[in-house]
Amino acid sequence: MKKSVKILIIVLAVILVAGIIGLVVHSKVNTDPTKWTVEGDDQIPEMSFEEAVESLDLMENTWQTAIPQTEIYNIIKDHFNSELPEGKTVKKAIVIGYDGCRADNFRLLANSKHSAINELIADGGHAVFSYCGGVNYPEKNIQDTSTAPGWCSMLIGQWANEIGVTSNGQPKEIEPRTLLLELVEDKVIDSSAFYVSWPGHFSKKNSTYVNEKTYIEQNGINSKFLCAGNDAGTTENVLEDLNSADCSDFIFLTLEYTDHNGHSTGFSLQNPKYVNGFRNADGTGADFIEAIKARPDYDKEDWLILITTDHGGINASHGGPSMDERITFIVSNKEIAQ
Repeated sequence: MKKSVKILIIVLAVILVAGIIGLVVHSKVNTDPTKWTVEGDDQIPEMSFEEAVESLDLMENTWQTAIPQTEIYNIIKDHFNSELPEGKTVKKAIVIGYDGCRADNFRLLANSKHSAINELIADGGHAVFSYCGGVNYPEKNIQDTSTAPGWCSMLIGQWANEIGVTSNGQPKEIEPRTLLLELVEDKVIDSSAFYVSWPGHFSKKNSTYVNEKTYIEQNGINSKFLCAGNDAGTTENVLEDLNSADCSDFIFLTLEYTDHNGHSTGFSLQNPKYVNGFRNADGTGADFIEAIKARPDYDKEDWLILITTDHGGINASHGGPSMDERITFIVSNKEIAQ
């Protein structure tokens, strides 16, 4: 065998081993973190999704009167366009996204040790049911209950058929703009940031926001789009921003714990890995809230904090018309208009 062929084989073997190691590390980061695991999670009584969401006393509406996830766009715009409360000098907002988080995960909150949702509710916050898919269940949904249509509907305030993003892998046009671009370009705020773990948002040629990211970079707009590749990296990016003296005025982030675990092992509270995914997402969200409250200028900042999801899941997938996939939630530190 020629020496060059042997060298090529060795190089390919090294690349293969490195790839396997990287996959294992990425999988472990997203599917097997147990930092906030609570004893008894494996004893959650099994019930249907409808029974589960109807049992949630903390929600201020019913799933039948759920609000569209597009309303998040209006909530954020109204926050930045409203007058500053007395004693406040600047407005800030953060959306903490738990990708693929079923609403029945709220059954786990009663004995959570470290929970962003519990922290907001304890501080006088509010929780409501929302829906994805264009219309509420059981009407026939008009868009896939998938990642790109879900987050895009929130960032633009329109459904997929209006935006032109009906599934993953469809780059949207510059118009209509997301809030990340619109608020900065219209000089409502000085800066924004988009932190993700999934490259399908803006890190590939066919990513949802790749055109907008390019436009932002070419025009020197003060908006950061960072993809870390895993939730540990996304957490570091968000905390670095929140701990900076002049953090971004508007932060939009997504964590993949629940979605990744749902796809790999099943979207179910009877699945301990999916439960761990929620525990870690909600625990990480609590870390973000603690970082916000620890800011030196926190008392002068008027923060809007939202926690939500793009869709739910059923079995090991999503995208379809089931109630399990379509009933979502919004949790806020401020009142949510019904």
